[in-house]
Amino acid sequence: MGAVLEVCVDTIDSAFEAQRAGADRLVICSGLALGGTTPNINLFYEVRNNLDLPVSVLVKPHFGDYCCSSAEFEIMKNDVALFRDAGADAVLTGILMPDGSLDVLRLDELIVLAGRMKMVLNRAFDECREPEEAFQRAKMMGFGGLVTSGQCRRSYDGRGLIARLLINADDMEVTVAGEMEPQEFAAFYRVTAASVYQGNWLKKADSPMQNRKKRRLMQPEGLQEYAVWQTDTKKIAAMRAAMDGDTIHQG
Repeated sequence: MGAVLEVCVDTIDSAFEAQRAGADRLVICSGLALGGTTPNINLFYEVRNNLDLPVSVLVKPHFGDYCCSSAEFEIMKNDVALFRDAGADAVLTGILMPDGSLDVLRLDELIVLAGRMKMVLNRAFDECREPEEAFQRAKMMGFGGLVTSGQCRRSYDGRGLIARLLINADDMEVTVAGEMEPQEFAAFYRVTAASVYQGNWLKKADSPMQNRKKRRLMQPEGLQEYAVWQTDTKKIAAMRAAMDGDTIHQG
């Protein structure tokens, strides 16, 4: 069986493009260019109703780190229940304590709320203080999956930790995230034999807007005006080809 390619998307157009480029699964998010937050339920429905792929959802109340307030946690609970009832295949989420350990009590509440829906520990794992301890805790809590780059920006640099996690994963699915070039895949696969890979593969494109103001009134300082982020189908297709070629050859 070939490796699984999971693509994160934040628009319906990107979802269609990801499927055409060879995605096996989708993760629906909002604001991917800034790291991703919980998407609108209507985006989920649009993707679910128009594409024939497994669809998971990111539940994260804000950009940046993985600490959350009590008010944000209430929103997270409602979101988990909302996407559970809507038919999501899985929810990717994570909460950390200020000291970098898993917020076990609140995560356990989310797992209970999920019911039979698969719960996946997201990239919060890569900001944990003690990753191997957090991994064992996540397994005991009942997480069905984990997303990680091996606590490195580039997953190839984190291959040692990823390989150790996979050896001890038991029934937990370990999904490889982080930056990876197609030409690195063969060497990475030989070390880890990982079977699931996740990314967003974005490219910046010029907006189609023709009537352009010199200064957009609602544009935050530092962000490029009239630019949009889109799924890069060429990068996804290149990764798909690298994955299929190497896993078929070694299989």
